Amino acid sequence: MTTLSKSKIKYIHSLALKKIRKEEQVFLAESPKVVEELAAYFPCRFLAATSSWLKANPTISANEIAEVTQDELSRASLLKTPQQVLAIFEQPQYTLDSQVVRHSLCLALDDVQDPGNLGTIIRLADWFGIKDIICSPNTVDVYNPKVIQATMGAIARVKIHYTPLTDFIRSVGNIPVYGTFLNGENIYGQELANNGLIVMGNEGNGISPEIETLVSHRLYIPNYPQGQKTSESLNVAIATAIVCSEFRRQAASK
Repeated sequence: MTTLSKSKIKYIHSLALKKIRKEEQVFLAESPKVVEELAAYFPCRFLAATSSWLKANPTISANEIAEVTQDELSRASLLKTPQQVLAIFEQPQYTLDSQVVRHSLCLALDDVQDPGNLGTIIRLADWFGIKDIICSPNTVDVYNPKVIQATMGAIARVKIHYTPLTDFIRSVGNIPVYGTFLNGENIYGQELANNGLIVMGNEGNGISPEIETLVSHRLYIPNYPQGQKTSESLNVAIATAIVCSEFRRQAASK
C-alpha cells in the first residue's frame, strides 16, 4: 500500500490535459461504477480509494494502491463530488479494420465536440451492440475525463478509432453510409441495413460538406406533429439514440 503524495496528486491533475494523457498513454476514471467496470478490462497503474471501498473490492488489481481518506480523495479528484475511488488506467491500443463496416453496424462521428455527447454516444453504442466508433481527428478526445465519466463504463466494450473520415469511407468502397439531414427521407419509411456506417455530425454545423458527398442514404427524424413549429434540431446524442433504435428495431423484425 502506497501513500497519496503531493506529486501523485499533481500527476493526477495533469491528466486533465490531452497532451499528458497522450504522452503517458493513460486515462483517469472516477467513481465506483466506472472504476469497477473498467478494472475488468484495462490494466490499472494506480488506484486511490477509501478503506470501505477497498474492503468491498478485495480482489482489485493495480500496480499501486493508496488507501485514502475522503478529504485526500477530494484533493486529488477532478470531480466536484468525489466518490470513494479514482484510478489511472492504460489506454487500449486498437487496430482499425476498414472491413468492419461490411459485416456490422458502426458509428462515425464528424467533429463531435462536447465530452458529454461523446460519452453518451459511447454508452448508446454499447446498449445497441455497436462495437466500433470511427471518429474524425477533430472529435473530442475519448480519454477526456468528462467523456470517461459519461460513458459509465461502456468504454470497456466499445472500440474508439480516430482517422480522417473521408479517407476511411472511400477506402471501404460500396457500403451503406447513412447520415441525418433536415432534407432527408423519413427514417421510419426507409429500409435500413444491418451493416454499414451511421455518420453523426458536429453539434453546431452537422455533417461537413465533404462527408455529406459520401453519404448514400439521407435520413430525417420527423418531429411530431409534422409541420408544427419546433426546435431547430436535436442534440446529437439524442439523435444518435433515435437512429440506432430504429436500425435495431428493423433488424429484430427481419
